[in-house]
Parts: sequence; C-alpha cells; structure tokens
Amino acid sequence: MSGDAGSFKGQQNKMNRCILLIVLTLLPQCSLGHDVATNAKYAIVIHGGAGRISTDADHRTQRQKVLAHALSHGETLLKEGKSSLQVVEEVVRILEDAPEFNAGRGAVLNAAEQHELDASIMDGKTRACGGVAGVKTVRHPITLARHVMTDTRHVLLATDGAETFADQLGPENIQRVPNSWFTTDKARKNLREAQAVVPMPTEFCIGTVGCVALDLDGNIAAATSTGGLTNKKFGRIGDSPIIGAGTFADNRTCGVSCTGVGEDFIRNSIAFNVSAQMEYAGSSLNDSVQNLLNDKERRISGGIIAVSAAGEITMQFNTGGMSRAAADSTGRHEVHVAE
Repeated sequence: MSGDAGSFKGQQNKMNRCILLIVLTLLPQCSLGHDVATNAKYAIVIHGGAGRISTDADHRTQRQKVLAHALSHGETLLKEGKSSLQVVEEVVRILEDAPEFNAGRGAVLNAAEQHELDASIMDGKTRACGGVAGVKTVRHPITLARHVMTDTRHVLLATDGAETFADQLGPENIQRVPNSWFTTDKARKNLREAQAVVPMPTEFCIGTVGCVALDLDGNIAAATSTGGLTNKKFGRIGDSPIIGAGTFADNRTCGVSCTGVGEDFIRNSIAFNVSAQMEYAGSSLNDSVQNLLNDKERRISGGIIAVSAAGEITMQFNTGGMSRAAADSTGRHEVHVAE
C-alpha cells in the first residue's frame, strides 16, 4: 500500500507541476491585457470625424442616417463575400457624397476659399496602397487613390500630378466636378468662424471619414478620406493620404483609420504605431489605441478606429466626440453620432 501511495503522490506532484507550468506560460499574456478574440468571420468599423459635436439636431440626425446606411451597405457586401478592399472603398464613397461629413461633397474650405481633398487606401494582404493629396475636381478621391495603388508603381500622387492622372483614367473611371460643387453653406459658415478665431482651437471642425473591414477570407483593408482642416493654408496636406500616419492595414495585426489634427498623426506615425505595438510589444488592439491616445509626452488630438485580424473592433477618441459605427458577424451593430 505504501508503495502505491508513494506512486500516486509522485504522479499528483507531477500533475501539479504541469498545471503550474501552464499557468506560468499563460500569465504573461494575461498581464499584457490581451482582448479575448471575438473570432468574428467579418467585421467593419466606420468613423465620420472626431472633434466638437454639432448642436444642430437635424444635422446630427442626418449624419446618423448616412452612417447607418454606409454600415448596412458595407455589412451586406461582407456577408456576400466581397473583398474588404471593395467594401472600404464603397463605404467611403457613400460618405464622400454626404454633405454632412468633411470629405468629398461636404469638404471644408481652406484659407484661399477652395477645397483640397486627400485620401488613401491599403490592402492588408499585400500591403499594397495608394493615396492622393490636394485634388480639387475629383468627386471620389478614395477611388482615385485605389487607382494609384493598382494602376501605377507609386504610392502617393499630389495636386496637379494627381489631377493629370485622373485625366488619363478618363470619366468612365473617375468622376469629375468643379471645385465649387463641394461647397456647402456649412463649410462657408465654418470658414467665417475659423477666420474670426486666432489661434484656431485644435478641435475646430476636425473631420475625416474612414472605414476598416475584415472580410470572410481573413483579409483586412483600410481607407480614409478628408477635406482637411477648415482655414488650412493653401497646399497643406494632413495625415489622411499618408500611409502609416492616417491609414494602415496588415493582415498579421490590424487595419487602422485615423481622424483629428493630421500633424499630430504624421509626427507620431499613429496608424502604423497601432500595428507595431501589437506585433512587437504583444499589446491588444484596444490597449494599443488607448496607449497612443493617452500618451502624455507625444500628444495627439483625434480619434482612431481599427479592426484586428481576430475581428476585434475598437473606436476611441480624446476629443469632444467622434461619429462612428460598427458591425460584425456576431450580431454587433451600432451607430453613434452624439458622443
């Protein structure tokens, strides 16, 4: 009996050591605050710009309707098996046509009382990407950005060069409009207000649109489009058309689209930094975004949306608010414009 008891005790000790080893192996991952993977088959997140919140109830109601439509359209495409690249482009095109957002039709006016539009798009599967900056007659800058990605050996085309490229693609591929087509009464009002305030508050009329999606094949894509900052200097370019600053996507980690004071996001390579913290530091998607928005030494003003390779979604901001929407295959479906 004593031999059997000793053998049993030895086996029990061995089992305890195995359990301890497993716990010690998992403990570092827990301490890093990893999110529990949703394992969503698809996921989509949209933003309509971070900054101060409009007090116009009708304006907010219309923004919510447009966001809801864009979200539903994007989710339908994902359910049908469409690529994340197609989804983010189509969703952003919807927002570019909505005068309630600072992109395309509702773009803000610069100091010269003109519109200069920026956009970029990136494929997380191949890291292929394209962007345009300072275009003035392109109805859907995000589509021109995708053509830069697919039809040139370049990543970013700007101003007259981008306009010439649009000419070469022809009206069957790129819709053109006069610069005045983008102007709205709201844009004129915001310009007058901005010119009356010196220096202009950092949250004044910050706005951009963006979309990140994970498709059924596990591919991530991200897209961002903007009219920039109200009363910006002629020729100013922000983070939205710059890969790694305002837009980034990598199937190994996540897809990211940013909104806010572009100079902050450029200086700190924010979109890429989200992915880098996940890949090199083992941070969760949520923690990576939170760390960047709350950094006391490298301050940024704005918001970040992102989707991880596991289908996790995050929508965070440190401004007065951010219009945003999200959905995934687990049944999540939400739209926010008021906070």
